[in-house]
Amino acid sequence: MTRDACIAAYHGYIDCLSRQDWEKLGEHVHEEASHNGSPLGLAGYRAMLEGDFRAIPDLRFTIALLVAEPQRIAARLSFDCSPVGELFGLAVNGRRVQFTEHVFYRYEQGLIVEVHSLIDTAAIAAQL
Repeated sequence: MTRDACIAAYHGYIDCLSRQDWEKLGEHVHEEASHNGSPLGLAGYRAMLEGDFRAIPDLRFTIALLVAEPQRIAARLSFDCSPVGELFGLAVNGRRVQFTEHVFYRYEQGLIVEVHSLIDTAAIAAQL
């Protein structure tokens, strides 16, 4: 996978998430996907994302920074949303918050197979 192909694939993935097009998630995520070292597989990864959208109904992924090389993506994603109830152990309860996520992806066979994510929960806590 070239750098440009990686970038195009990642934009397609972010679009799939934004549309919550779960039926097409397998076009972007490998059957053996892992998240932060935990093997979830495609079904588990989908369940995680569906849970994110239940917790944050107005969730939108905005790419603030994107660095790519063949087979790898590093991104800083920005969020401006109103989670319901608790989020990452914090009682947000519908308040609007802004935060970022630093996430690293590894592609295999043109699909995301490995994801490592760090969410700035301190930024969320500071807004509550």
